[in-house]
Amino acid sequence: MFFLDQDQYKSLPGVLRTRPSNNRERGRLARELFTGRYEPGETIELPKIAAAYQVDEEALLKMFMEFQTLGLVTLSGTKTAIVRSPNLKEMEGAYEIRAALEEISGRTAATAFKNNTGRLRYELAAMRAALAENDLDACADHDVRFHRLILKASENDLLLRVWDTLAFDLRIRAAIGKVTQTLADVVESHQPVIEALHRGQGQEAGLLLRNHVETFFQFLKKADSESGLHRAAFKDLETAKDVQKALFPQKNISIPGLRCQTFYKPAQGLGGDYYDLFPLQSGRWGIAIGDVSGKGIGAALIMASLQASLRAQALHAHSDLATLMADVDRLVHSSSPVHLYASLFYAEYQPATKVLEYVNAGHNPPVVLRWKEDHCEVFQLESGGTPVGLLEEVRFVPGTFQFEAGDVFVAYTDGITESENAAAEMWGPDRLENQLRTCRYKTPEEIVQHVLDERFAFAAGQAQRDDMTLVVMRVESGAD
Repeated sequence: MFFLDQDQYKSLPGVLRTRPSNNRERGRLARELFTGRYEPGETIELPKIAAAYQVDEEALLKMFMEFQTLGLVTLSGTKTAIVRSPNLKEMEGAYEIRAALEEISGRTAATAFKNNTGRLRYELAAMRAALAENDLDACADHDVRFHRLILKASENDLLLRVWDTLAFDLRIRAAIGKVTQTLADVVESHQPVIEALHRGQGQEAGLLLRNHVETFFQFLKKADSESGLHRAAFKDLETAKDVQKALFPQKNISIPGLRCQTFYKPAQGLGGDYYDLFPLQSGRWGIAIGDVSGKGIGAALIMASLQASLRAQALHAHSDLATLMADVDRLVHSSSPVHLYASLFYAEYQPATKVLEYVNAGHNPPVVLRWKEDHCEVFQLESGGTPVGLLEEVRFVPGTFQFEAGDVFVAYTDGITESENAAAEMWGPDRLENQLRTCRYKTPEEIVQHVLDERFAFAAGQAQRDDMTLVVMRVESGAD
């Protein structure tokens, strides 16, 4: 058996290790088109591709004409091309032809290779070495040479002409990146072919070559199916993100007598944090902020259910907030898995009196900052009960707060205060409160930015682990 270690592989003369430069770039570009670097429907500019792959534009245009025959692109003039998804039916037909070509060539080349398979063993050893280095382009180069050696040894020019007409060299280079999970099996399936040819057993070698091609195509179909599922899942996730974004209030909402600014950033594509600002009867406004246990799709679904339940209850006449919250708790509890629940702060604000009625269901207490001369007083809005959806038959205790002009209301989720630095130390509500005390003359927009800047500086580059939400409101002077 013929082996190359990685040092021997690296020291091979360039003419043996790789194809000419344009051919190598042609193969790499075909592979990247075929394996999804460029999205189907995407328009690509050939001059930019030529510069990126260091290929002259005339040669690149010829490459893209070949790619067009494979169904990878559609040329639009000489400067642009539209990426296409490969046609599976056309591919299947081409691989059926290739399987037949390989079987015929294996049968007729056995005489030439009997006790004389050194070149084939060399190409297989080079494939193995390239695979060990994860050099897909070189692996494809040696794969192509292996099969062309057998085709040439068959001394049947028609087989080679059909091979070249259907661009099987390019198909191998394009497809190899899609079978990386099974590429070791693909490479090793050449070994029994060599042994059959070495023994001069043409019929066996032909059948093994047919099996190699058919198996390779099955790997391709499986990889394409899996990537299709991934693309569909990604598309669904993007749609879900858009739907969730639409659930949040628009930035231009204006509550009379209050200047408002909000911030929301999920830790993942979908989040479980929640805030809402919406008008109610008699000029009142609903203000909510919540945090669903967990992250991701499950938390996002509970968040959507919570928002729908709260709005449905709040927009109908209700006697008091304790009853409203008990109804919301019952609805969320009945529709949620046992391990999912949500902290929730809900308030109703009356601009005419500047009175805020609220219930805090297990949420981080929002704070109100009030500056008098050189002193800043901080009020925490704690009255309430347990998180919604956690227990049955919960009683909630409402609270009331009387705003004054200049007061600043800040509600947040624990993604803000539980941010950690490299020493696993949490930023914490005390640090948040200390920073807020310095914001006497800042607008809500400036306060949000100040808090985020300080949190970022404290975390010093540590990854965000939880959804982050801020709601900041300042009572305007002269508001009636």
